[in-house]
Amino acid sequence: MKIVDVSEFYSPTGGGVRAYVDQKFKMAAKLGHALTGRAPGTENRSENRDGGKLIWVETPQLPFDKNYRMFWRAQDVLALIDSEKPDVLEGSSPWRGGYIAGMWRGNAVKMLFMHADPVAVYPQTLLTGRLKPDTIDRLFGWYWSYLRRLNARFDGCVVAGAWLARRFETYGLKNLHVVPFGVERGWFKPGLRDETLRTDLLARCGLGPDAALVLNVGRHHPEKRVGMLIDAVTKAQKTRPMGFYVVGDGFIHGAIEARASNARHIFLAGWLKDRATLARTIASADVVLHGSSAETYGFAVAEALCCGTPVVVPSTGGAADLADPTCSETYPAGDAEAAAKALIAVLERDRAGLSRAAAVAADRIGGIESHFEKLFALYAEAVDQHRTAKRKDGVL
Repeated sequence: MKIVDVSEFYSPTGGGVRAYVDQKFKMAAKLGHALTGRAPGTENRSENRDGGKLIWVETPQLPFDKNYRMFWRAQDVLALIDSEKPDVLEGSSPWRGGYIAGMWRGNAVKMLFMHADPVAVYPQTLLTGRLKPDTIDRLFGWYWSYLRRLNARFDGCVVAGAWLARRFETYGLKNLHVVPFGVERGWFKPGLRDETLRTDLLARCGLGPDAALVLNVGRHHPEKRVGMLIDAVTKAQKTRPMGFYVVGDGFIHGAIEARASNARHIFLAGWLKDRATLARTIASADVVLHGSSAETYGFAVAEALCCGTPVVVPSTGGAADLADPTCSETYPAGDAEAAAKALIAVLERDRAGLSRAAAVAADRIGGIESHFEKLFALYAEAVDQHRTAKRKDGVL
């Protein structure tokens, strides 16, 4: 099976989409499929990958984030798709890349992969506390109308979370397929907790080992609400000593630094690119504190549970779908006061018991290989149905 992925948010500098697509290449090679990725870049060039190739298309830079670029000339992308003659064309965003993929009229299965809900990511993040979520959704009715029209150009729409499928179905999207993400279970697993490392991380926060170690992992993007989490930890520090160790970076990192400079016992670590070190760090934390309510899945939360670490998460979104009351606490999205109370509540529970419960909850979390096996099986079934329909119509 030959797959072409119009991957609009594949960045040369890293990020979650890049990590995901790189894993897709490896799994395509393992399962005998040919994958060609289209990514916006600084020049037109091609590079070989396991399982296929990545073709960079010269494109303009996004004005608000220098790490990303966007497809612009539709004909450039359409011509490349024509030259590949795919069995499956995948549009990996609802923006320019997905729109161009939807324009293509070749003989292949077309699948829209929605990695996020833009209304939840942007308006609901920025307007939380000012307007009710239902009101925000109504204000963005024009977007839902656009998304329905885009959805109609594809044979199916893939999402990685059941909550997102329910939400999209509410707003009229059709042919939805849930293919849950997974984590790298070889890295993120129980038994990695390291008390020496925990002591060192607390020392970086200016605290001794008797304090609680709170961890956050993720991009510094408004959707992640890291500033709100700093406020929540500051409120919780009035009840007990705790350090906040923050792993991540992103285009609002400067704002996060400014917020952290006015708080106590916070250490901004940047990205931990070594997976083994990241896994040990997660396992050694007393709790992972999460802020995003718009993620499709919630990789940091899944990785924490696989490491036996309890979590505090918003009560909506992909993170909430993963959280289990036996090993987590939840709070209304964007509410720093409620997040602080949830943080204190989980820290008052027995850490060993929470860790055991997290390991049980993690049994429901699949590996990343399982995700791609299910995704490619879905595509193969769609290709078979497409070819059968074409034969009946006398096209093949």
